[in-house]
Amino acid sequence: MNKADSERLEVALDQLGFSPSVTPDDANVIVLNSCVVRQQSEDKVIGMLNTLRPLKESNPEKVVALMGCMVGPNVQMLEQKFPQVDVFMRPQQYQPLINIIEDKYDVDIDGCLNNLTGHPKIATFIPVIHGCDKFCTFCIIPYRRGRQRSVPIDEVVREANLLVKRGVKEITLLGQTVDAYGYDLPNKPDLADLLTSINDICGLERIRFLTSHPNDMSDRIIDAIANLDKVCEHINLPFQAGDDSILKNMRRGYTNKDYRELVEKIRTTIPKVSLATDVIVGFSGESEEQFHRTYELIKDIRFDKVHLAKYSTREGTIASRKQPDDIPLQEKKRRFKIIAELQESIAEDINKSYIGKIEEVLVDNSKNGVECGRNRNDKLIYLQDDKNRLGELVEVQINEISPWSLKGITI
Repeated sequence: MNKADSERLEVALDQLGFSPSVTPDDANVIVLNSCVVRQQSEDKVIGMLNTLRPLKESNPEKVVALMGCMVGPNVQMLEQKFPQVDVFMRPQQYQPLINIIEDKYDVDIDGCLNNLTGHPKIATFIPVIHGCDKFCTFCIIPYRRGRQRSVPIDEVVREANLLVKRGVKEITLLGQTVDAYGYDLPNKPDLADLLTSINDICGLERIRFLTSHPNDMSDRIIDAIANLDKVCEHINLPFQAGDDSILKNMRRGYTNKDYRELVEKIRTTIPKVSLATDVIVGFSGESEEQFHRTYELIKDIRFDKVHLAKYSTREGTIASRKQPDDIPLQEKKRRFKIIAELQESIAEDINKSYIGKIEEVLVDNSKNGVECGRNRNDKLIYLQDDKNRLGELVEVQINEISPWSLKGITI
């Protein structure tokens, strides 16, 4: 979501005549887009802000902006702590920076925020639902991005059509709980309706979506993934913890059994599906036995990818007020390492099954001079090819694997 926000602000700045700078030293405007979903993320933001302070002091004409989830409704404390920042912007609120630029530079701002569709890319994002209504006890998102607000289907389709005309071949629909899409709209359309509408766009090759909540993954959505030819067979379905008491304390709204049954339903309906998940270790009060239930769930379900985090208290959340962060950091690190090693073994074992198979890859990037892309199951695949394949859908025969990626020869 932050990447999509950054792309949209980049479009606005581009319309104002600005171009990207390689380093902060060379920039007239410096924008730091912040994430505070975990302590490590917030620490990175603070570190960068501290790095920028002497640069701002020696070059006061530079405009420094902080945007994103670190910026709440009350910025007084941030203003006192980071005097080097000229403007603070909450998520999707770009106008304060545009106003400063208007005052400081001789630019025409008329209409620059009317159309913030991203720059032409092979694969890009469309935010379709902002904010969240879940209020999980550990999560800061509803307090920083607000309550759930879905974008009407016709607006999403209009933006998707424009992107495809500009050369985009893959679109990822974004939301904190994307499968809750539409509950707040008239007539209550759902994600299945949106996927069906996007699927009809001529020239679009693939559709993905992030991130799902188990309570909103309905039969209609599962059937849409199974039956719509452009929707990729990959679902990110966070379970966060494997113990029912911990799940209740997190206010997740389902049990270990509920989650397992949902995964079984998904795999029965979509046999070729790949699954990713999010997991938190060391949540408030988590015992060794409770942690082991998380371990067993991962071991049994065998996810293709696990996004793993050590619990850290987010000030302002329900957990920060009612549930003490009582698991020592070293114990969190130990549990993190156990899960990470388990998942690495599972992922490598899953990826071994791709050896010799032919996969359709949309080539959308190049890393260290090697072109790469993803198959429909979201596997990162590097090409052993001396031709320029960027933007192409190619067939690749897999001959090398690791837990994190595949390699193959185009055929």
